[in-house]
Amino acid sequence: MFKLTSLNLNGIRSAASKGVEAWLEKARPDCICVQEVKAQAPDVHGKLDAMAGLKGHFHFADKKGYSGVAAFTKHEPSDVVAGFGSKEFDAEGRYVELRFDTPRRKLSIISCYFPSGSSGEDRQQAKFRFLDEFDPYLAALKSQREFILCGDVNIAHKEQDLKNWRGNRKNSGFLPEERAWMTKLLSETGLVDVYRHLQPETTEECYTWWSNRGQAYAKNVGWRLDYHLATAGVAQTARATAVYKESRFSDHAPLTIEYDLGL
Repeated sequence: MFKLTSLNLNGIRSAASKGVEAWLEKARPDCICVQEVKAQAPDVHGKLDAMAGLKGHFHFADKKGYSGVAAFTKHEPSDVVAGFGSKEFDAEGRYVELRFDTPRRKLSIISCYFPSGSSGEDRQQAKFRFLDEFDPYLAALKSQREFILCGDVNIAHKEQDLKNWRGNRKNSGFLPEERAWMTKLLSETGLVDVYRHLQPETTEECYTWWSNRGQAYAKNVGWRLDYHLATAGVAQTARATAVYKESRFSDHAPLTIEYDLGL
């Protein structure tokens, strides 16, 4: 089995200080895709460019202390792709793709951090631009290879994916346009929300993010913002999933899914 985890770190150095590497040593994923690294190459070189025996491959933002993604893996990729060809969003460090190609198959594991629109209208419009660019990119990629995209999507797709859905219908992350984009991605592009494939009915157990305000974590007033989105054939190999909540390394929880990938 191939154990694949996704986690928004909210700063790799911060998460490291809270014990994320010790947890990885125990959890032993084959690969962990992380978002919001909030660091540059000199900050991680020789310190956090490998964790728990996993080698990290990064896409840093141009802006210091902002965004950034990485994928840590014990399997050596045949190629690494940083960025998806967007002039605007590649500068923000939002996409890294590890390719594992053999004569029999082309498989990618992607760590991606979708923009948040919660800070204001300017960023919400940026989020919409990202979705407009990313949709055709994923459709084209799907025509060429199998993949699993792990990441903080910053969208709760359905009412069961957040606690207070009635009060958030006009808020970023649960806007009708964002939810419609996700529906289209799953229906027309044909990607699979792997967690929901395995756990179609869960509510409170599915949350992966909690606000730092108002005791949201203690009261489990959460959102499901972290996903594995996979091409259909790969999604069918998913066997088990878990959201780890016993320890906190950031405001997100690690989402792990086990696949029978044959790597």
